[in-house]
Amino acid sequence: MARVVIIGGGFAGVWSAAGAALARTRTTPGDTSAGADLHITLITPNEHLVLRPRLYEPEPELAKVALSKILDPIGVEHRRAWVNTIDTDRRVVVAGGEEIVYDRLVLAAGSALVRPRDLPGNERLFDIDTLEAARRLADHLRGRENHSVVVVGAGFTGLEAATELAARGRVLLVDRAQAIGEQLGPGPRTAIEAALDELGVERRLGTTLEEVGDGYAVLSDGTKVLADAVVWSVGMRASELTRQISGELDHLGRVPVDRHLRALPEVFVAGDTAAAAFDAEHTVMQACQHATPLGKVAGYNAGADLLGIPPRDFTPGPYVTCLDLGGAGGIFTRGWDRRVMAVGADGKDIKQRINQAIHPPVDDASRILAAADRVHIELPFFPRTQEDPPPAA
Repeated sequence: MARVVIIGGGFAGVWSAAGAALARTRTTPGDTSAGADLHITLITPNEHLVLRPRLYEPEPELAKVALSKILDPIGVEHRRAWVNTIDTDRRVVVAGGEEIVYDRLVLAAGSALVRPRDLPGNERLFDIDTLEAARRLADHLRGRENHSVVVVGAGFTGLEAATELAARGRVLLVDRAQAIGEQLGPGPRTAIEAALDELGVERRLGTTLEEVGDGYAVLSDGTKVLADAVVWSVGMRASELTRQISGELDHLGRVPVDRHLRALPEVFVAGDTAAAAFDAEHTVMQACQHATPLGKVAGYNAGADLLGIPPRDFTPGPYVTCLDLGGAGGIFTRGWDRRVMAVGADGKDIKQRINQAIHPPVDDASRILAAADRVHIELPFFPRTQEDPPPAA
């Protein structure tokens, strides 16, 4: 029996499993038994797919889907364990102390927030990178009226955290850059700044965090500010498991892959661990809008490789940006120059529809496999019509 092993239970890992299961249904003409001989195993210690882009919301418990409701209907085994070793020579991974043999491997182990190791008081930092971390912040602030929070980092995550928290208290947004949302470019900046003004979010730019104390934060300009919580949202890096696949990682620690998402003859890579080409000028972002199609293609190709059927090219849909700006609405942009298409209530509506669209189908193999077959997804969110339903994930 041929074995596909997938490491990771996020968007890329789950959709890799669904992609491999889809390939299992597409055997070569006259060979109806080949698909039945393909065993698919997903390894992750968690029992839920965490909808990571929604962890800025006040109730993080709502941002999860039971993996059993996705994997069981499509016949994928779930091993609950951490992987610490990948032996590409022997085609073995070590998970929970057990060796698991693979014929094709999909690395979809995701990314993690880069926490500042040398910052005094770093153990007091909060973040919303994982479900457990988001729970910790929500529990810490629950019941506090007019809290005071410092959010470090004015990128995607920091902006959504700051604007959500502003509904319940004072927020100070700190960033070493001289401009809000520097990585987003100038396109949406005016709208973002207007939203921060509307919500009363203070900004301290060209500034870094120097210390976190009990109820306070010290900034690089010497200011000591009161803080019930300091939320860190700076820097992401791919799983350290990438180092066991390649010695030529990109600046985010990601593995270079070809158009089929192959890194080695027997290894495919997807999601935040893959340095895949989006087009001639851009590589993919570490975001669910790319992790999902990456997973679908990598998993399918891993299965197809063993079944002798043609592989798929990675052909993602158009690049978009959607930001929730709390009580000030939201913002939706198209293209790598981030042309603003909707702001305020319209932008918020689009963001909420996308947040719903990222939920995978559950408890229905035909719907899950059909979604796995949709790799290139157009997002018809603007302008909106009554007949324009949200797309399936």
